[in-house]
Amino acid sequence: MKKQSILFLIGGIFSLIIAMGIGRFAYTPILPLMQQDLSFSNAVAGYLASSNYAGYLLGAILAGAIPLKKYRTISLRISLIISIFTTALMGLTYSYLLWNVLRFLSGVASAYVFVLSSGIVLDKLATINKTNWSGLFYGGVGFGIFLSSLIIPILNQVFQWEGTWTGLAVVGGILAFFVWIWFNDTSSTVETKNKQETFIQAPPTKWLPWLTVAYGLEGLGYIVTGTFIISIAEKTSSFHNDATLVWMMVGLAAIPSCLIWSILAKKWGYVKSIVLAMTLQSIGIAVPAFWISQTSFVISALLFGATFMGITTLTTTLGRQINPSNSSRTIGNLTAIYAIGQLIGPTLAGVLSSFTHNFNAALVGAASVILIGAGLLLNGIQFERKSKKINRSRNFSL
Repeated sequence: MKKQSILFLIGGIFSLIIAMGIGRFAYTPILPLMQQDLSFSNAVAGYLASSNYAGYLLGAILAGAIPLKKYRTISLRISLIISIFTTALMGLTYSYLLWNVLRFLSGVASAYVFVLSSGIVLDKLATINKTNWSGLFYGGVGFGIFLSSLIIPILNQVFQWEGTWTGLAVVGGILAFFVWIWFNDTSSTVETKNKQETFIQAPPTKWLPWLTVAYGLEGLGYIVTGTFIISIAEKTSSFHNDATLVWMMVGLAAIPSCLIWSILAKKWGYVKSIVLAMTLQSIGIAVPAFWISQTSFVISALLFGATFMGITTLTTTLGRQINPSNSSRTIGNLTAIYAIGQLIGPTLAGVLSSFTHNFNAALVGAASVILIGAGLLLNGIQFERKSKKINRSRNFSL
């Protein structure tokens, strides 16, 4: 059973590498390569990014609204196929219209994979009492970013940006084979004992809107760096066609971040950990606006990578704890509001940078939005303090 659970988890990780690390975030390091060859503006780049996030929004809404409890595995597999094919086709056309359509469909597929795989994994881990493994699962996005940052320069050197998209799709197809074998929705209903423990440790359901709004602001703010950090670094004198290294730093920091934040959340509480992570992230996003050097970009990349998936891990896990009876819908709603923020962010940043001829205003604005989101969550710390008292009293009575 232990080996089966590990293979199951690896399958889940691979699904995130395909749909998120490659299908969704590979656009960030490939963007400057496309701009260098085709010379389109930051505004156009922002529109392409927003097309993907619009699809992500639609996918998140549909995944949360449509009852797929009995069909999660087949729905996830179909979404993975769409993600791989839309990635491949990006390198086979030069049409801005088709790119927007492909990025939109890729976003829909990414959201489906994220919401469905999260629900399957979190439900499964709850049944085997291994919820702390969720950090390993969400680390799949970091693995995907790191893997793509290694492969993209090699593919680009041999096949240019067109072949880079197709090559990444081939890698995704190989990983999908193992997802097919190892990753199935075999989770059963969580035991009552675990449910009772979960309810005691989480804030009440009425607090969920605060978490949802803050997560939406996180989506709005983080995506500015998530979309343009390579382009920003590429345009500075600090880098000589090595800006992809910045994205590699993001991936490296993201790989262990989810596990580390999960451990910290167990010790400090989920709400307090999310507030800390968002505060650190806002600092990382703002750094390049005030200090431009290789060191500043490395610091920004490490702080960004160490927090953006950690925040997602903590938020989705906490959301499931607040409402465990319908995990996919809760995660879908959270992902939808997150996607609304992502949809707005790149367009605003792209247009603003085209007017100001730099990204400083966009970066400062993004950092400020995230700080506001962190502030909204401060009132949730009281519930965790209460839950600790409840847990202590229960342990004492036992």
